[in-house]
Amino acid sequence: MQELIYGCMGLGGSWSDEPHGASHVDEAAAAVGAALAAGITLFDHADIYRGGKSEAVFGEVLASDAGLRDRIRLQTKCGIRLNERGLATHYDLSRDAILERVRGSLKRLQTEYVDVLLLHRPDPLTDLGEVAAAVGQLLAEGKVRQVGVSNMSGAQIRALQDRLDVPVVANQLEMSLLKRAWLESQVLVNHPDSLDYSFPHGTLEYCAGNGVTLQAYGALARGLYTGAAAEDPTSAETSTAVLIRELAGTYATTGESVLLGWLMKHPAGIAPVIGTVNPARIAACADAARVAQAMTRADWYGLWIAARGTNLP
Repeated sequence: MQELIYGCMGLGGSWSDEPHGASHVDEAAAAVGAALAAGITLFDHADIYRGGKSEAVFGEVLASDAGLRDRIRLQTKCGIRLNERGLATHYDLSRDAILERVRGSLKRLQTEYVDVLLLHRPDPLTDLGEVAAAVGQLLAEGKVRQVGVSNMSGAQIRALQDRLDVPVVANQLEMSLLKRAWLESQVLVNHPDSLDYSFPHGTLEYCAGNGVTLQAYGALARGLYTGAAAEDPTSAETSTAVLIRELAGTYATTGESVLLGWLMKHPAGIAPVIGTVNPARIAACADAARVAQAMTRADWYGLWIAARGTNLP
């Protein structure tokens, strides 16, 4: 059974250039404490989150507790550039960029290494030899212990793996009951509706067959089914929310744990990323693994069908 991961993108205040303050560090400390109490030990970052402030406030939390670093694992990502070189967004997995960005992350996080480095987005101009050289250097220097990817297909991972001397250990993708392209693509082979979904076929199968953990960001579906107000909810969203509340009662748990347990039930081995800064909501996720073990096939399919708003093909 896969673990839960705490996603740190919400830490550090706004996405503006305004610096973070003491209140943001306190918020981060409360979130980290709630995550640890929920049994979560892997914390997910990216160099771009809140313009680096997410890593910076987390680094201050680490610095304030001398024993904390030994109790957790840190993961960060690089490869996206925001508002640089006259572009709003572009991707850069060149050797120098990877080395530069990891050094910056380590400085902000106030740590000597990260347990996992994820390459954040595919870069069409990537020289995979350069990527392998940068990863090899970081591993040799002890700055990175494992490497993974984010938002990549099975074919892209295979091409990268051919150049690396270490295994790719994770692939982080948007996966939830709301964003279901990963799941729909599994059953819409040889079906005209497959054109409605762009998820690359074979990615789940490649990851499951090669020891690549699937990490699901957006796993809580932005609260759509568990309390977030929607301006004009669809009938499928409304009925799904009702069903989640019913299942939460059946399994004596919370709606958040039902959502995450549904993901974790999938045999591909999906590790949900929890992206809320609300300590109570973090705590509400702690029961997900038990729910995944207990959830029946009928309940699992019932949730999927409800979210689709129509029966399976």
